Amino acid sequence: MLITINNVLSKDEVRQFRSYLDRAEWIDGASTAGTLARKAKHNTQIDDKAEVAVSLGNHILRSLGEHPLFISAALPRKIYPPKFNRYAIGENYGTHVDSAVIHIPGTGQSLRSDLSATLFLTEPEEYDGGELEIESEFGVQTVKLGAGDMVLYPSSSLHRVTPVTQGARVASFFWIESLVGDDAERSLLFDLDQAIQKLTPGLGADEHNLIRLSGIYHNLLRRWAIT
Repeated sequence: MLITINNVLSKDEVRQFRSYLDRAEWIDGASTAGTLARKAKHNTQIDDKAEVAVSLGNHILRSLGEHPLFISAALPRKIYPPKFNRYAIGENYGTHVDSAVIHIPGTGQSLRSDLSATLFLTEPEEYDGGELEIESEFGVQTVKLGAGDMVLYPSSSLHRVTPVTQGARVASFFWIESLVGDDAERSLLFDLDQAIQKLTPGLGADEHNLIRLSGIYHNLLRRWAIT
């Protein structure tokens, strides 16, 4: 399941983010990659412990906590603190798959990566290339969103970032462990929840069949959730 979530950050928030990120210190992104991914990863990142990364990452987490589409799609149990990367001219990230289990720095905890997220912080016209390509059962899906918009996709997917040929691409990225680890089950719950939300204004929250549908949703979630 690949889902686009618009307006995670407003345009004003993106401008504020960029003013901080443009002054930040960027380091070699390969230093944080795994053994195989290190050979494919050519970009820069902000140190996870840097004050700007922690502050902006917490802002993203607060925004997501108030975003109903994100909650419906991800059913988050744990979220890795958002990281920030930058692709300048000639930089790219070759085809790879994200690690299944990722340690959360400074906590002694880890999460199972069910979903990967990329939050775009530059407008598409600011750079050429730099598309996120995700391989799925329907073929390769190309993603290049507006600043402030985010894409969610299964962490098990092979994916890559194509070379930037002009300008620079700045984004935040992170991983989510969902209450429902199975992508097919999570997709069914998302479709059911979205249908209920669309029916509610026309039928009213006290409509008997709508209540039954809501009960089916929660009983399925109760059956499939890992707590």
